[in-house]
Amino acid sequence: MALESASRARWATPASDGRHLGGPLGYPAPMRVAALVLGAGRGERLGEAIPKAFVPLCGKPLLLHALAALASAPEVDIAIPIIGASELPRMQALESELASIPGLQAPTIGGAERQDSMTAGLAALPEDVDLVAVHDAARPLVTTEAISRVVAAARQSGAAILAVPVRDTIKRVRGGVIVETPNRAECFAAQTPQVFRVDVLREALAKAAAEGFVGTDDAEIVERIGVPVTVVAGDPSNIKITDRADLDAAERWLRDQRNAGQGGAV
Repeated sequence: MALESASRARWATPASDGRHLGGPLGYPAPMRVAALVLGAGRGERLGEAIPKAFVPLCGKPLLLHALAALASAPEVDIAIPIIGASELPRMQALESELASIPGLQAPTIGGAERQDSMTAGLAALPEDVDLVAVHDAARPLVTTEAISRVVAAARQSGAAILAVPVRDTIKRVRGGVIVETPNRAECFAAQTPQVFRVDVLREALAKAAAEGFVGTDDAEIVERIGVPVTVVAGDPSNIKITDRADLDAAERWLRDQRNAGQGGAV
């Protein structure tokens, strides 16, 4: 409990507009934001011979779509792809396309677990970064507007995620038997990016590593150090590519957007 209380006090927002007193003469300075785009997983359920981050969507890898989307948000200063060590040649093959993405940094090698990849990504951040937006390469359709919403919330609270209300009734099941039906109005499906103050995420990852805890998303490990996480409206189109049906749906969505003259992230 002492750790949780200390965390809440330490991460209290120092300025009402979400900035910190680091500018000239003590005036508030903008919080610098880095995006970590996680693409080190294999994605076996998609059934492809290559890692999921490099599976093409309308001719371009999922990772490229996600990086371009994050980098296009005006709030994001730098973007760092996190990939498997064996995928460096694939990244090099994309050099000409990657060159057009503003703020793109050299790739960082991820680990076996998502938390390992986040730890590696945090180690690669410049020292002047205040907020980190953690995003899945498998979510290529995230919009600039959604990114802006969640970064703005994190600037105020120190921790924020995108989420959408669930449409179906949710059942908690144990041993094939329903044990609870949660109030659907209180149930949301989490999305990425999830945005945190850098020191908050570092502390959360350190605690999880020390206790051998592996979370299902980034917010879960932050919740465990007592930091409240703000929920911001996500978008139904911000789907995670898990299987072939998801990939087909994403392709249809992108084609519809382009046919409507709205373009796409890449």
